[in-house]
Amino acid sequence: MDPIRNPYSPGAGRKPAALVGRDDALWAWSTSLARAERDRTDQPVVLYGLRGVGKTVLLSEFRRNAAKKAWIVAQVEAGSGKSLRELVGEALYEPLADLAHAGAGRRLLKALKTALSFKASYDTTGVWTFGLDLAGTTGGGADTGILDTDLRKLIHDLAQAAEEEGVGLAILVDEAQDLTVEELTTLCVIAHAAAQDSWRVLFAFAGLPSLPRILAEAKSYAERFQYAKIEQIGVDVVAEALTIPSAQEDATWDDDAVDVVVHASGRYPYFLQQFGQATWNVAAGPVIVKHDAELGVVQGNHQLDNGFFRVRWDRATPSEQQYLRAMAADGDEGSSSGVVATRLGRKPKSLGPTRAALIAKGLVYAPEHGVVAFTVPGMAAFIERQIVP
Repeated sequence: MDPIRNPYSPGAGRKPAALVGRDDALWAWSTSLARAERDRTDQPVVLYGLRGVGKTVLLSEFRRNAAKKAWIVAQVEAGSGKSLRELVGEALYEPLADLAHAGAGRRLLKALKTALSFKASYDTTGVWTFGLDLAGTTGGGADTGILDTDLRKLIHDLAQAAEEEGVGLAILVDEAQDLTVEELTTLCVIAHAAAQDSWRVLFAFAGLPSLPRILAEAKSYAERFQYAKIEQIGVDVVAEALTIPSAQEDATWDDDAVDVVVHASGRYPYFLQQFGQATWNVAAGPVIVKHDAELGVVQGNHQLDNGFFRVRWDRATPSEQQYLRAMAADGDEGSSSGVVATRLGRKPKSLGPTRAALIAKGLVYAPEHGVVAFTVPGMAAFIERQIVP
């Protein structure tokens, strides 16, 4: 079928043509938005799960839903080499520039001046003006160099400005496990203060399965955040991820073809998109049949091996790859650090730096003490397919 009309879009954070199986999380976020506009703020939402389950897609949908209500929204991704201070500051520029106008209210003008001072706290050369004369406006003071003080001042003033505009402020952080301890602690403290004093602001975090533990270690009251484990798409709606997009392009799947792709994907959204795209491209159509799906899975797996999995494997050093091979014998369920050490003929303590490096690279995580697991489903099978040098 025509590849130009292919409705499937594998890729990190790319919204699928049919976002299915996430109604509960979207409903909860929509409810929080409505409650915040009535000054009934909720605890931060925390989305956590393996890579490829659609956390970033869901977080971006949160952003879009808030933006549709004209909220001030900043979505950032940690682990990009920039500090939280810089990430938040730059993400806020566009929405604030859109709000700035000659008739702006007192609180909005104050927030704009505070944003200018926050900009100066990490960039002494950059200049923002928002096209307004703020010389006689109160505000500022978000440039002390102390993250907790500066970010708290910025978010407080922006939340007040949002309330004046009849909307709210949303701060969304992807890959939150990659924030520093200071940054995570600061966000937890500010979110707690915002909830206590009913600031019109909502926070949402997304990250690996280790994120809940990391947040709780940063601040104990983070245990009361709203946690949502994002997993495979439910068996009752997973077929719709394939059939709804194709129907929009006047094509259909027969049941056997759907079963082949669903089984091969493990119901993981990223893999559904990859196999759906490959199957579409090999099918004659307009009905996609079992043979098309079988060929699409073969081609899709080849693309995954040379892209999705390969880029992660190649980030590991030879010694780290040996560690990963030792883990792969246990599949995707997780491995005891002691067992991995035994397989490598080493003492567990001597492998601590290797384990820590793999965690830092986001290739593995520690679901519990003394256990490591892959952050990517299917990684163990990929490793088993690699020829030992």
